[in-house]
Amino acid sequence: MHPTECVAPNASAGSFATTELPRRWQDLTVEPPDVARAIDAAISVAVALDLPVDGATVLHNSNKLALRLTPCDVLARVAHVGQEVAQFEVELAQRLAEVGCPAGTLEPRVDPIVYVDDGFAVTLWTYYEPVTPEVSPADYADALERLHVGMRGLDVSSPSFTDRVAEAEELVARSDLTPELASADRALLRSTLGTLRRTIVDRGAREQLLHGEPHPGNVLGTKDGALFIDLETCCRGPVEFDLAHVPQAVSQHYPGLDQRLLRDCRQLVLAMVAAWRWDRGDQFPNGTRARQEFLRALRAGPPWPTLDVMVARHGR
Repeated sequence: MHPTECVAPNASAGSFATTELPRRWQDLTVEPPDVARAIDAAISVAVALDLPVDGATVLHNSNKLALRLTPCDVLARVAHVGQEVAQFEVELAQRLAEVGCPAGTLEPRVDPIVYVDDGFAVTLWTYYEPVTPEVSPADYADALERLHVGMRGLDVSSPSFTDRVAEAEELVARSDLTPELASADRALLRSTLGTLRRTIVDRGAREQLLHGEPHPGNVLGTKDGALFIDLETCCRGPVEFDLAHVPQAVSQHYPGLDQRLLRDCRQLVLAMVAAWRWDRGDQFPNGTRARQEFLRALRAGPPWPTLDVMVARHGR
């Protein structure tokens, strides 16, 4: 089967990668029975485009399957059609490349479109050989600031960060989606999410296009410097919402932050992730322990731990 361009994009649906955070439909991985089909779809697309392929290595499996195709050295991202926002991500990657943002780029040897094969949406990206296991806090912050500067000038239709908060609030409000969440914990999350959403909006901070989840799993150390990947999480909001996803040492190198707003955003992100972990469809590891750790952190009060600290606590 020859690949075809995806004809039903939803460019306004931008809405998560290895320190990953669960979210609703993105809680689901590509199921084992479908992995082989997804790999075949990616290879089929690449071969039809005259890229040399004789093997594929699974790099990651979340709501998308990330594959390294060899010997052409291409990163293929594969998801079930309808369970991705690939067109949004492709279009945004092109815009970011035009303004020189530090973000992963599309594979230059093929057309920058979404391909469809056997019910899978396939996008092809530059594969970056990692050159350092960890980006320094200063380099991380510098890359994020440059990403924000580039994004600031883009006129891109994207959801607000409050839309993502609303997804978490829906989970908390519906016991059929979070059946194991105790009443007292449900009340805590409902109050925290609602209060902080209003508080942050009422502060009237300048909003712009954001990455949405620039945590350590979404930044690569490459020969070209630190690059951000997984653009499907982009949303509009204050830069402090992005900084709430990064380690403390990184935010200390980012200039001009509203520290009070950053603290509020950190607490909000903790509550959002807690809600996602209580989703009955959550398939991420250490579910029971992670759920309790996030609730415990919220009850303990400030200073709010950063996500990398929470990940270390529950062994994610």
